[in-house]
Amino acid sequence: MSAEPRINDRIRVPEVRLVGPSGEQVGIVPLAKALELAQEYDLDLVEVAANARPPVCKLMDYGKFKYESAMKAREARKNQAHTVIKEMKLRPKIDPHDYDTKKGHVVRFLKQGDKVKITIMFRGREQSRPELGFRLLQRLASDVEELGFIESNPKQDGRNMIMVLGPHKKKTEAMAEAREAQAARKAERQGVASDEASEAPVETEAAEAPVETEAAEAPVVEAEAVEAPAETPEA
Repeated sequence: MSAEPRINDRIRVPEVRLVGPSGEQVGIVPLAKALELAQEYDLDLVEVAANARPPVCKLMDYGKFKYESAMKAREARKNQAHTVIKEMKLRPKIDPHDYDTKKGHVVRFLKQGDKVKITIMFRGREQSRPELGFRLLQRLASDVEELGFIESNPKQDGRNMIMVLGPHKKKTEAMAEAREAQAARKAERQGVASDEASEAPVETEAAEAPVETEAAEAPVVEAEAVEAPAETPEA
């Protein structure tokens, strides 16, 4: 059965309780009158409460109504928080460095508002020492108690021991904080870029040095040697 409401000539009742375009109550009118009013307003007659007696119909732009309803549903799905259960596996005799790495992942998951399933895997003779896994789980829960709490206490499941941690923050709150932090980082980057642009020195072209011209050499005037007059013999 289609979820679409009946509109205009698909409505098959003798009379309807009519609601105007602005939500005003028009009252019970014959179907023909309601369709006539829809044509006058250039709107659709939409059956909004088919089970009422008589059915309730409203004058509206059905195409616009469908579009706005689809956009609202899309926005609701976008903001909907889906609870996700992450899983982290550890060994009873885990190395300190590996423990810190695993704990970092658990912290990140809890900050995101997700639950975390912690699994301790026993092998061989480790299965006879379940207290090692229990103490490890208690230690991890204590290390992240500011971000999460024990939702499911440690319990043995075959060769494994399982504990579930739940976040203190709801998924929606974690998502909102993540969006705010992202927006803050973006604004900070834009501010730094703007400051760097304003502080950059303006490069001015250096004035060209005057071109040195070689001094013109003074013309050398060669004077002709004047011959001395010839001496005359004494008388």
